[in-house]
Amino acid sequence: MTVLKTKVCKKMGRLRKSFNHLTPPQVLAGGFIWAIICGTILLLLPFAATEPVSFIDALFTATSATTVTGLVVLDTGSDFTVFGQTVIMILIKLGGLGLMTFAILIVLALGKKIGLKERMLVQESFNQPTMGGMVRLVKMLLVFAFSMELIATVFLALRWVPEYGWSFGLFTSLFHAISAFNNAGFSLWSDSLSGYVGDPAVNLIITILFITGGIGFTVVYDSIRTKNFRQLSLHSKIMITGTLIVNVAAMFIIFILEYGNPETLGGFLWYEKIWASYFQAVTPRTAGFNTIDIGSMEPSTITFMLLLMFIGAGSASTGSGIKLTTFLVIVLAVTAYLRGKKEPVIFERTIQDHIVVRALAIVVVSLSAVLVSIFILSLTEDAPYILVVFEAFSAFGTVGLSMGLTDELSGIGKQVIIVLMIIGRIGPVTLAFALAKSKSSNVRYPKGDIFTG
Repeated sequence: MTVLKTKVCKKMGRLRKSFNHLTPPQVLAGGFIWAIICGTILLLLPFAATEPVSFIDALFTATSATTVTGLVVLDTGSDFTVFGQTVIMILIKLGGLGLMTFAILIVLALGKKIGLKERMLVQESFNQPTMGGMVRLVKMLLVFAFSMELIATVFLALRWVPEYGWSFGLFTSLFHAISAFNNAGFSLWSDSLSGYVGDPAVNLIITILFITGGIGFTVVYDSIRTKNFRQLSLHSKIMITGTLIVNVAAMFIIFILEYGNPETLGGFLWYEKIWASYFQAVTPRTAGFNTIDIGSMEPSTITFMLLLMFIGAGSASTGSGIKLTTFLVIVLAVTAYLRGKKEPVIFERTIQDHIVVRALAIVVVSLSAVLVSIFILSLTEDAPYILVVFEAFSAFGTVGLSMGLTDELSGIGKQVIIVLMIIGRIGPVTLAFALAKSKSSNVRYPKGDIFTG
């Protein structure tokens, strides 16, 4: 017995040393993989689904839930039991708020102190420049997230319990509240929320949830702590202003492009057209719900939605994509260059060179991942090209919208989308740092000129 304890202690010690040698990006990437594996095993249990589920479909569903994407190869409401749906809901919660957030919660509940390693992991998870206030941020985030989901569940229950009864009405309300706040896009209805296209209550509650979850936890924390817009951080100002401008502009663009389309807005009443335009304008920012048939939209609208999905939500949020701030930094840098200015400036603040370079790296790596995936899918899938392109952009942005290709993907196609969802959720640059070995060098070389343009 003593020998066995000694062996176990040695193995635990080795595991602890291996963990300490891992970088924060590697731990974060490993955490997502671990959650996906556990979710896959649970979904393969016989009582998790109404019929036996293949390994690739269980893996796809677990990945989609953990990365809060919402792409589905099986119908969540009919193919999975309440147990399976609960597993999906838990995976959404873990993936949306981040595994490190719950790890910190467990440590705090046990009365333990948060060490430097844990603070570094939280810093990396929330993409923060410093480690100051990390524990306070996590506590606020957990309280805020659970409060938002609880309040939303109550309001949705007022709408759905009279329609579906107490049991299904309450569970449906909780499921959609968690799915919406975490920008997952999973729904218990096969047509998502199309049955509520003109319903003000459902439209407002769901969109408030995923806009709040997608704007970024640091922005929410900053807004609660600093109630004056002028005193907000530069990041918060850009996110709030950018989100408002992009959402309003997208609503008007979709309204104009789809106004006469008989397959989408054409057959609706005027107020339903407004609600549908608003919902479809904000949902590509990684939310994944839809109230009209995406596959019936005009090619111009689809092209516009590709851009919205690629941009995505905010940093340190439940959403993915390259992030709105990344897109705006690139736009500001290009604008400054075209106007002959040395540095991009916004809100009387200069954006530093290393931020511009990081934004450029994120865009290039992200676009490369999407294009490689599109190339592979165009070889493996027997489907129109626009469906392949839309599926790839949706998977990378962890949006979850589809033009009907997801459940028709081949085995290789599902694997490609799985990898793309993981890359999109973890972040292409973070994943690159996790896989690469960091090597610092003090060697500097003479500067040289290269002709561009």
